[in-house]
Amino acid sequence: NFIWCLSACSPSTSCFPDWPCACPVTTESQQCSCLSSASMGSWVAWTRSGERCALTLALAVLLHSTILRHSAALGSVGQCKPKSSCNECIRTPHCAWCSKVDFLQPGEGQSRRCGSVEALKGRGCTQDKIQSPREGMKLLKNQPINSGQKGDTVVQLRPQSLNLQLRLGVPLQFQVTFRRAEGYPIDLYYLMDLSYSMNDDLQNIKNLGQEILSALTSVTKSVRIGFGSFVDKVALPYVSTVRSKLKNPCPNRLTFCQPAFSFRNVLPLTNDAAEFQRRVSQQNISGNLDSPEAGFDAMMQAAVCQEEIGWRNVTRILVYTSDDTFHTAGDGKLAGIYLPSDGRCHLDAGEYKRSTDYDYPSVGHLSQILSSHNIQLIFAVTDKSVPSYRVHACHGGRGGSVR
Repeated sequence: NFIWCLSACSPSTSCFPDWPCACPVTTESQQCSCLSSASMGSWVAWTRSGERCALTLALAVLLHSTILRHSAALGSVGQCKPKSSCNECIRTPHCAWCSKVDFLQPGEGQSRRCGSVEALKGRGCTQDKIQSPREGMKLLKNQPINSGQKGDTVVQLRPQSLNLQLRLGVPLQFQVTFRRAEGYPIDLYYLMDLSYSMNDDLQNIKNLGQEILSALTSVTKSVRIGFGSFVDKVALPYVSTVRSKLKNPCPNRLTFCQPAFSFRNVLPLTNDAAEFQRRVSQQNISGNLDSPEAGFDAMMQAAVCQEEIGWRNVTRILVYTSDDTFHTAGDGKLAGIYLPSDGRCHLDAGEYKRSTDYDYPSVGHLSQILSSHNIQLIFAVTDKSVPSYRVHACHGGRGGSVR
């Protein structure tokens, strides 16, 4: 049955300076108010030599008290790792910085200002002096889901725009709702390879375009379709510059081919299905010298010439058909073309007239352009060309897939 003395022991009985004494209730030498040890939550052992009272704390109590003091000073150990500057501190998960001028004790380093909010408050730092950026979210645009059946703007994703303030290492959760609208509008642009190697596949390509149109009209009533064609840059070593070959690039004179060109916007996006079928059926083959084609030039112009192609702010699909590989950045040097592709529209009367001024786009550049213009790319190529085009699809082209 021990007691704690709330006032310091007299000099004749004190064991340690400014420490209270623990003595039996029956002691007569203690002249102080006392409280039972059970109420204090601590246990003490005592010894007595004459009239002196010795305070002996059990080893376990000493260790426990030491841990508690350090935990209160530094915060949750393992969560906040103190840093010596405010900038580093608030960039550390679970840490805050105390900017109170007289917060530090003599001999303490600046890292003692860094700790958990609870620990800093426990050491006397007021809330207004604690620097602890909080994560948060602000909705900027949050229109309700709308299928657009009444002519309203179609909204499939909610929220549409939000601003997030994130703390390093601290997760922030928010809810996103998506529902695909029935009959959502689609714009599809069809790119046809008209090089001579496509001669035996030309009819299949024409039929494929019509089949795609039929499939789309069964899914949505709001569909527009257009198409363009490509061959290669009209320059050696891609296309023969002999005068007779410029007029008819076919391998033999008995077969007629239209003159070569880099890219031509044959039919801008339209909802006239009959016109699309008529214009596709009128296409004739052309010719070039090497196997790779100017498909990248065609895709770049089809993507960046927004007004000329007629893209709407709806689902955009670009279908690319070819039976061979493609020229890419650097190949233009073979024809003395050193200017890199500038990613701009250069259509004149529907044709890419400056193809011999700019090199072919790179895979990365083309992927970035397609992604920024929200265009989903589909390659419809022959089996032998699949590996080459799969590289582009995996490089980051938006929705790139090979068929």
